[in-house]
Amino acid sequence: MNIKIRMVLRILIGLLLVNSGFNKFFQYMQMPEMAEGAVAFMMSMGKTGYLFPTIAVIEIIGGGLLISGRMIPFALVILAPIVYNILMIHALLDPSGIMVGIILSVSLGWIARNRKESFSGLFV
Repeated sequence: MNIKIRMVLRILIGLLLVNSGFNKFFQYMQMPEMAEGAVAFMMSMGKTGYLFPTIAVIEIIGGGLLISGRMIPFALVILAPIVYNILMIHALLDPSGIMVGIILSVSLGWIARNRKESFSGLFV
């Protein structure tokens, strides 16, 4: 039972991240309304010209790896900074969207905990 839950959760989170990554390139979904501070922060990140495409590629690669079930520890490591920043942006600048950050953080944390032997070298 635990394996099936983990697989479904991994695939759903992977689909969410792949969709988010492709949306950064093709803008087929409208962004939800955000607080003024969050809008200013996102605008400043967008003006760099490279940050959103980099985040999109990492989301697509990491989400694709989660969906395929291959190299899951690697996917978790590359997605951790992105998920952390999603959580912090919503916690500090736009509390209305905090549930997305919490769900992503808890889900990836749970998947990582179930693969803790893969991370033993990181936390010696």
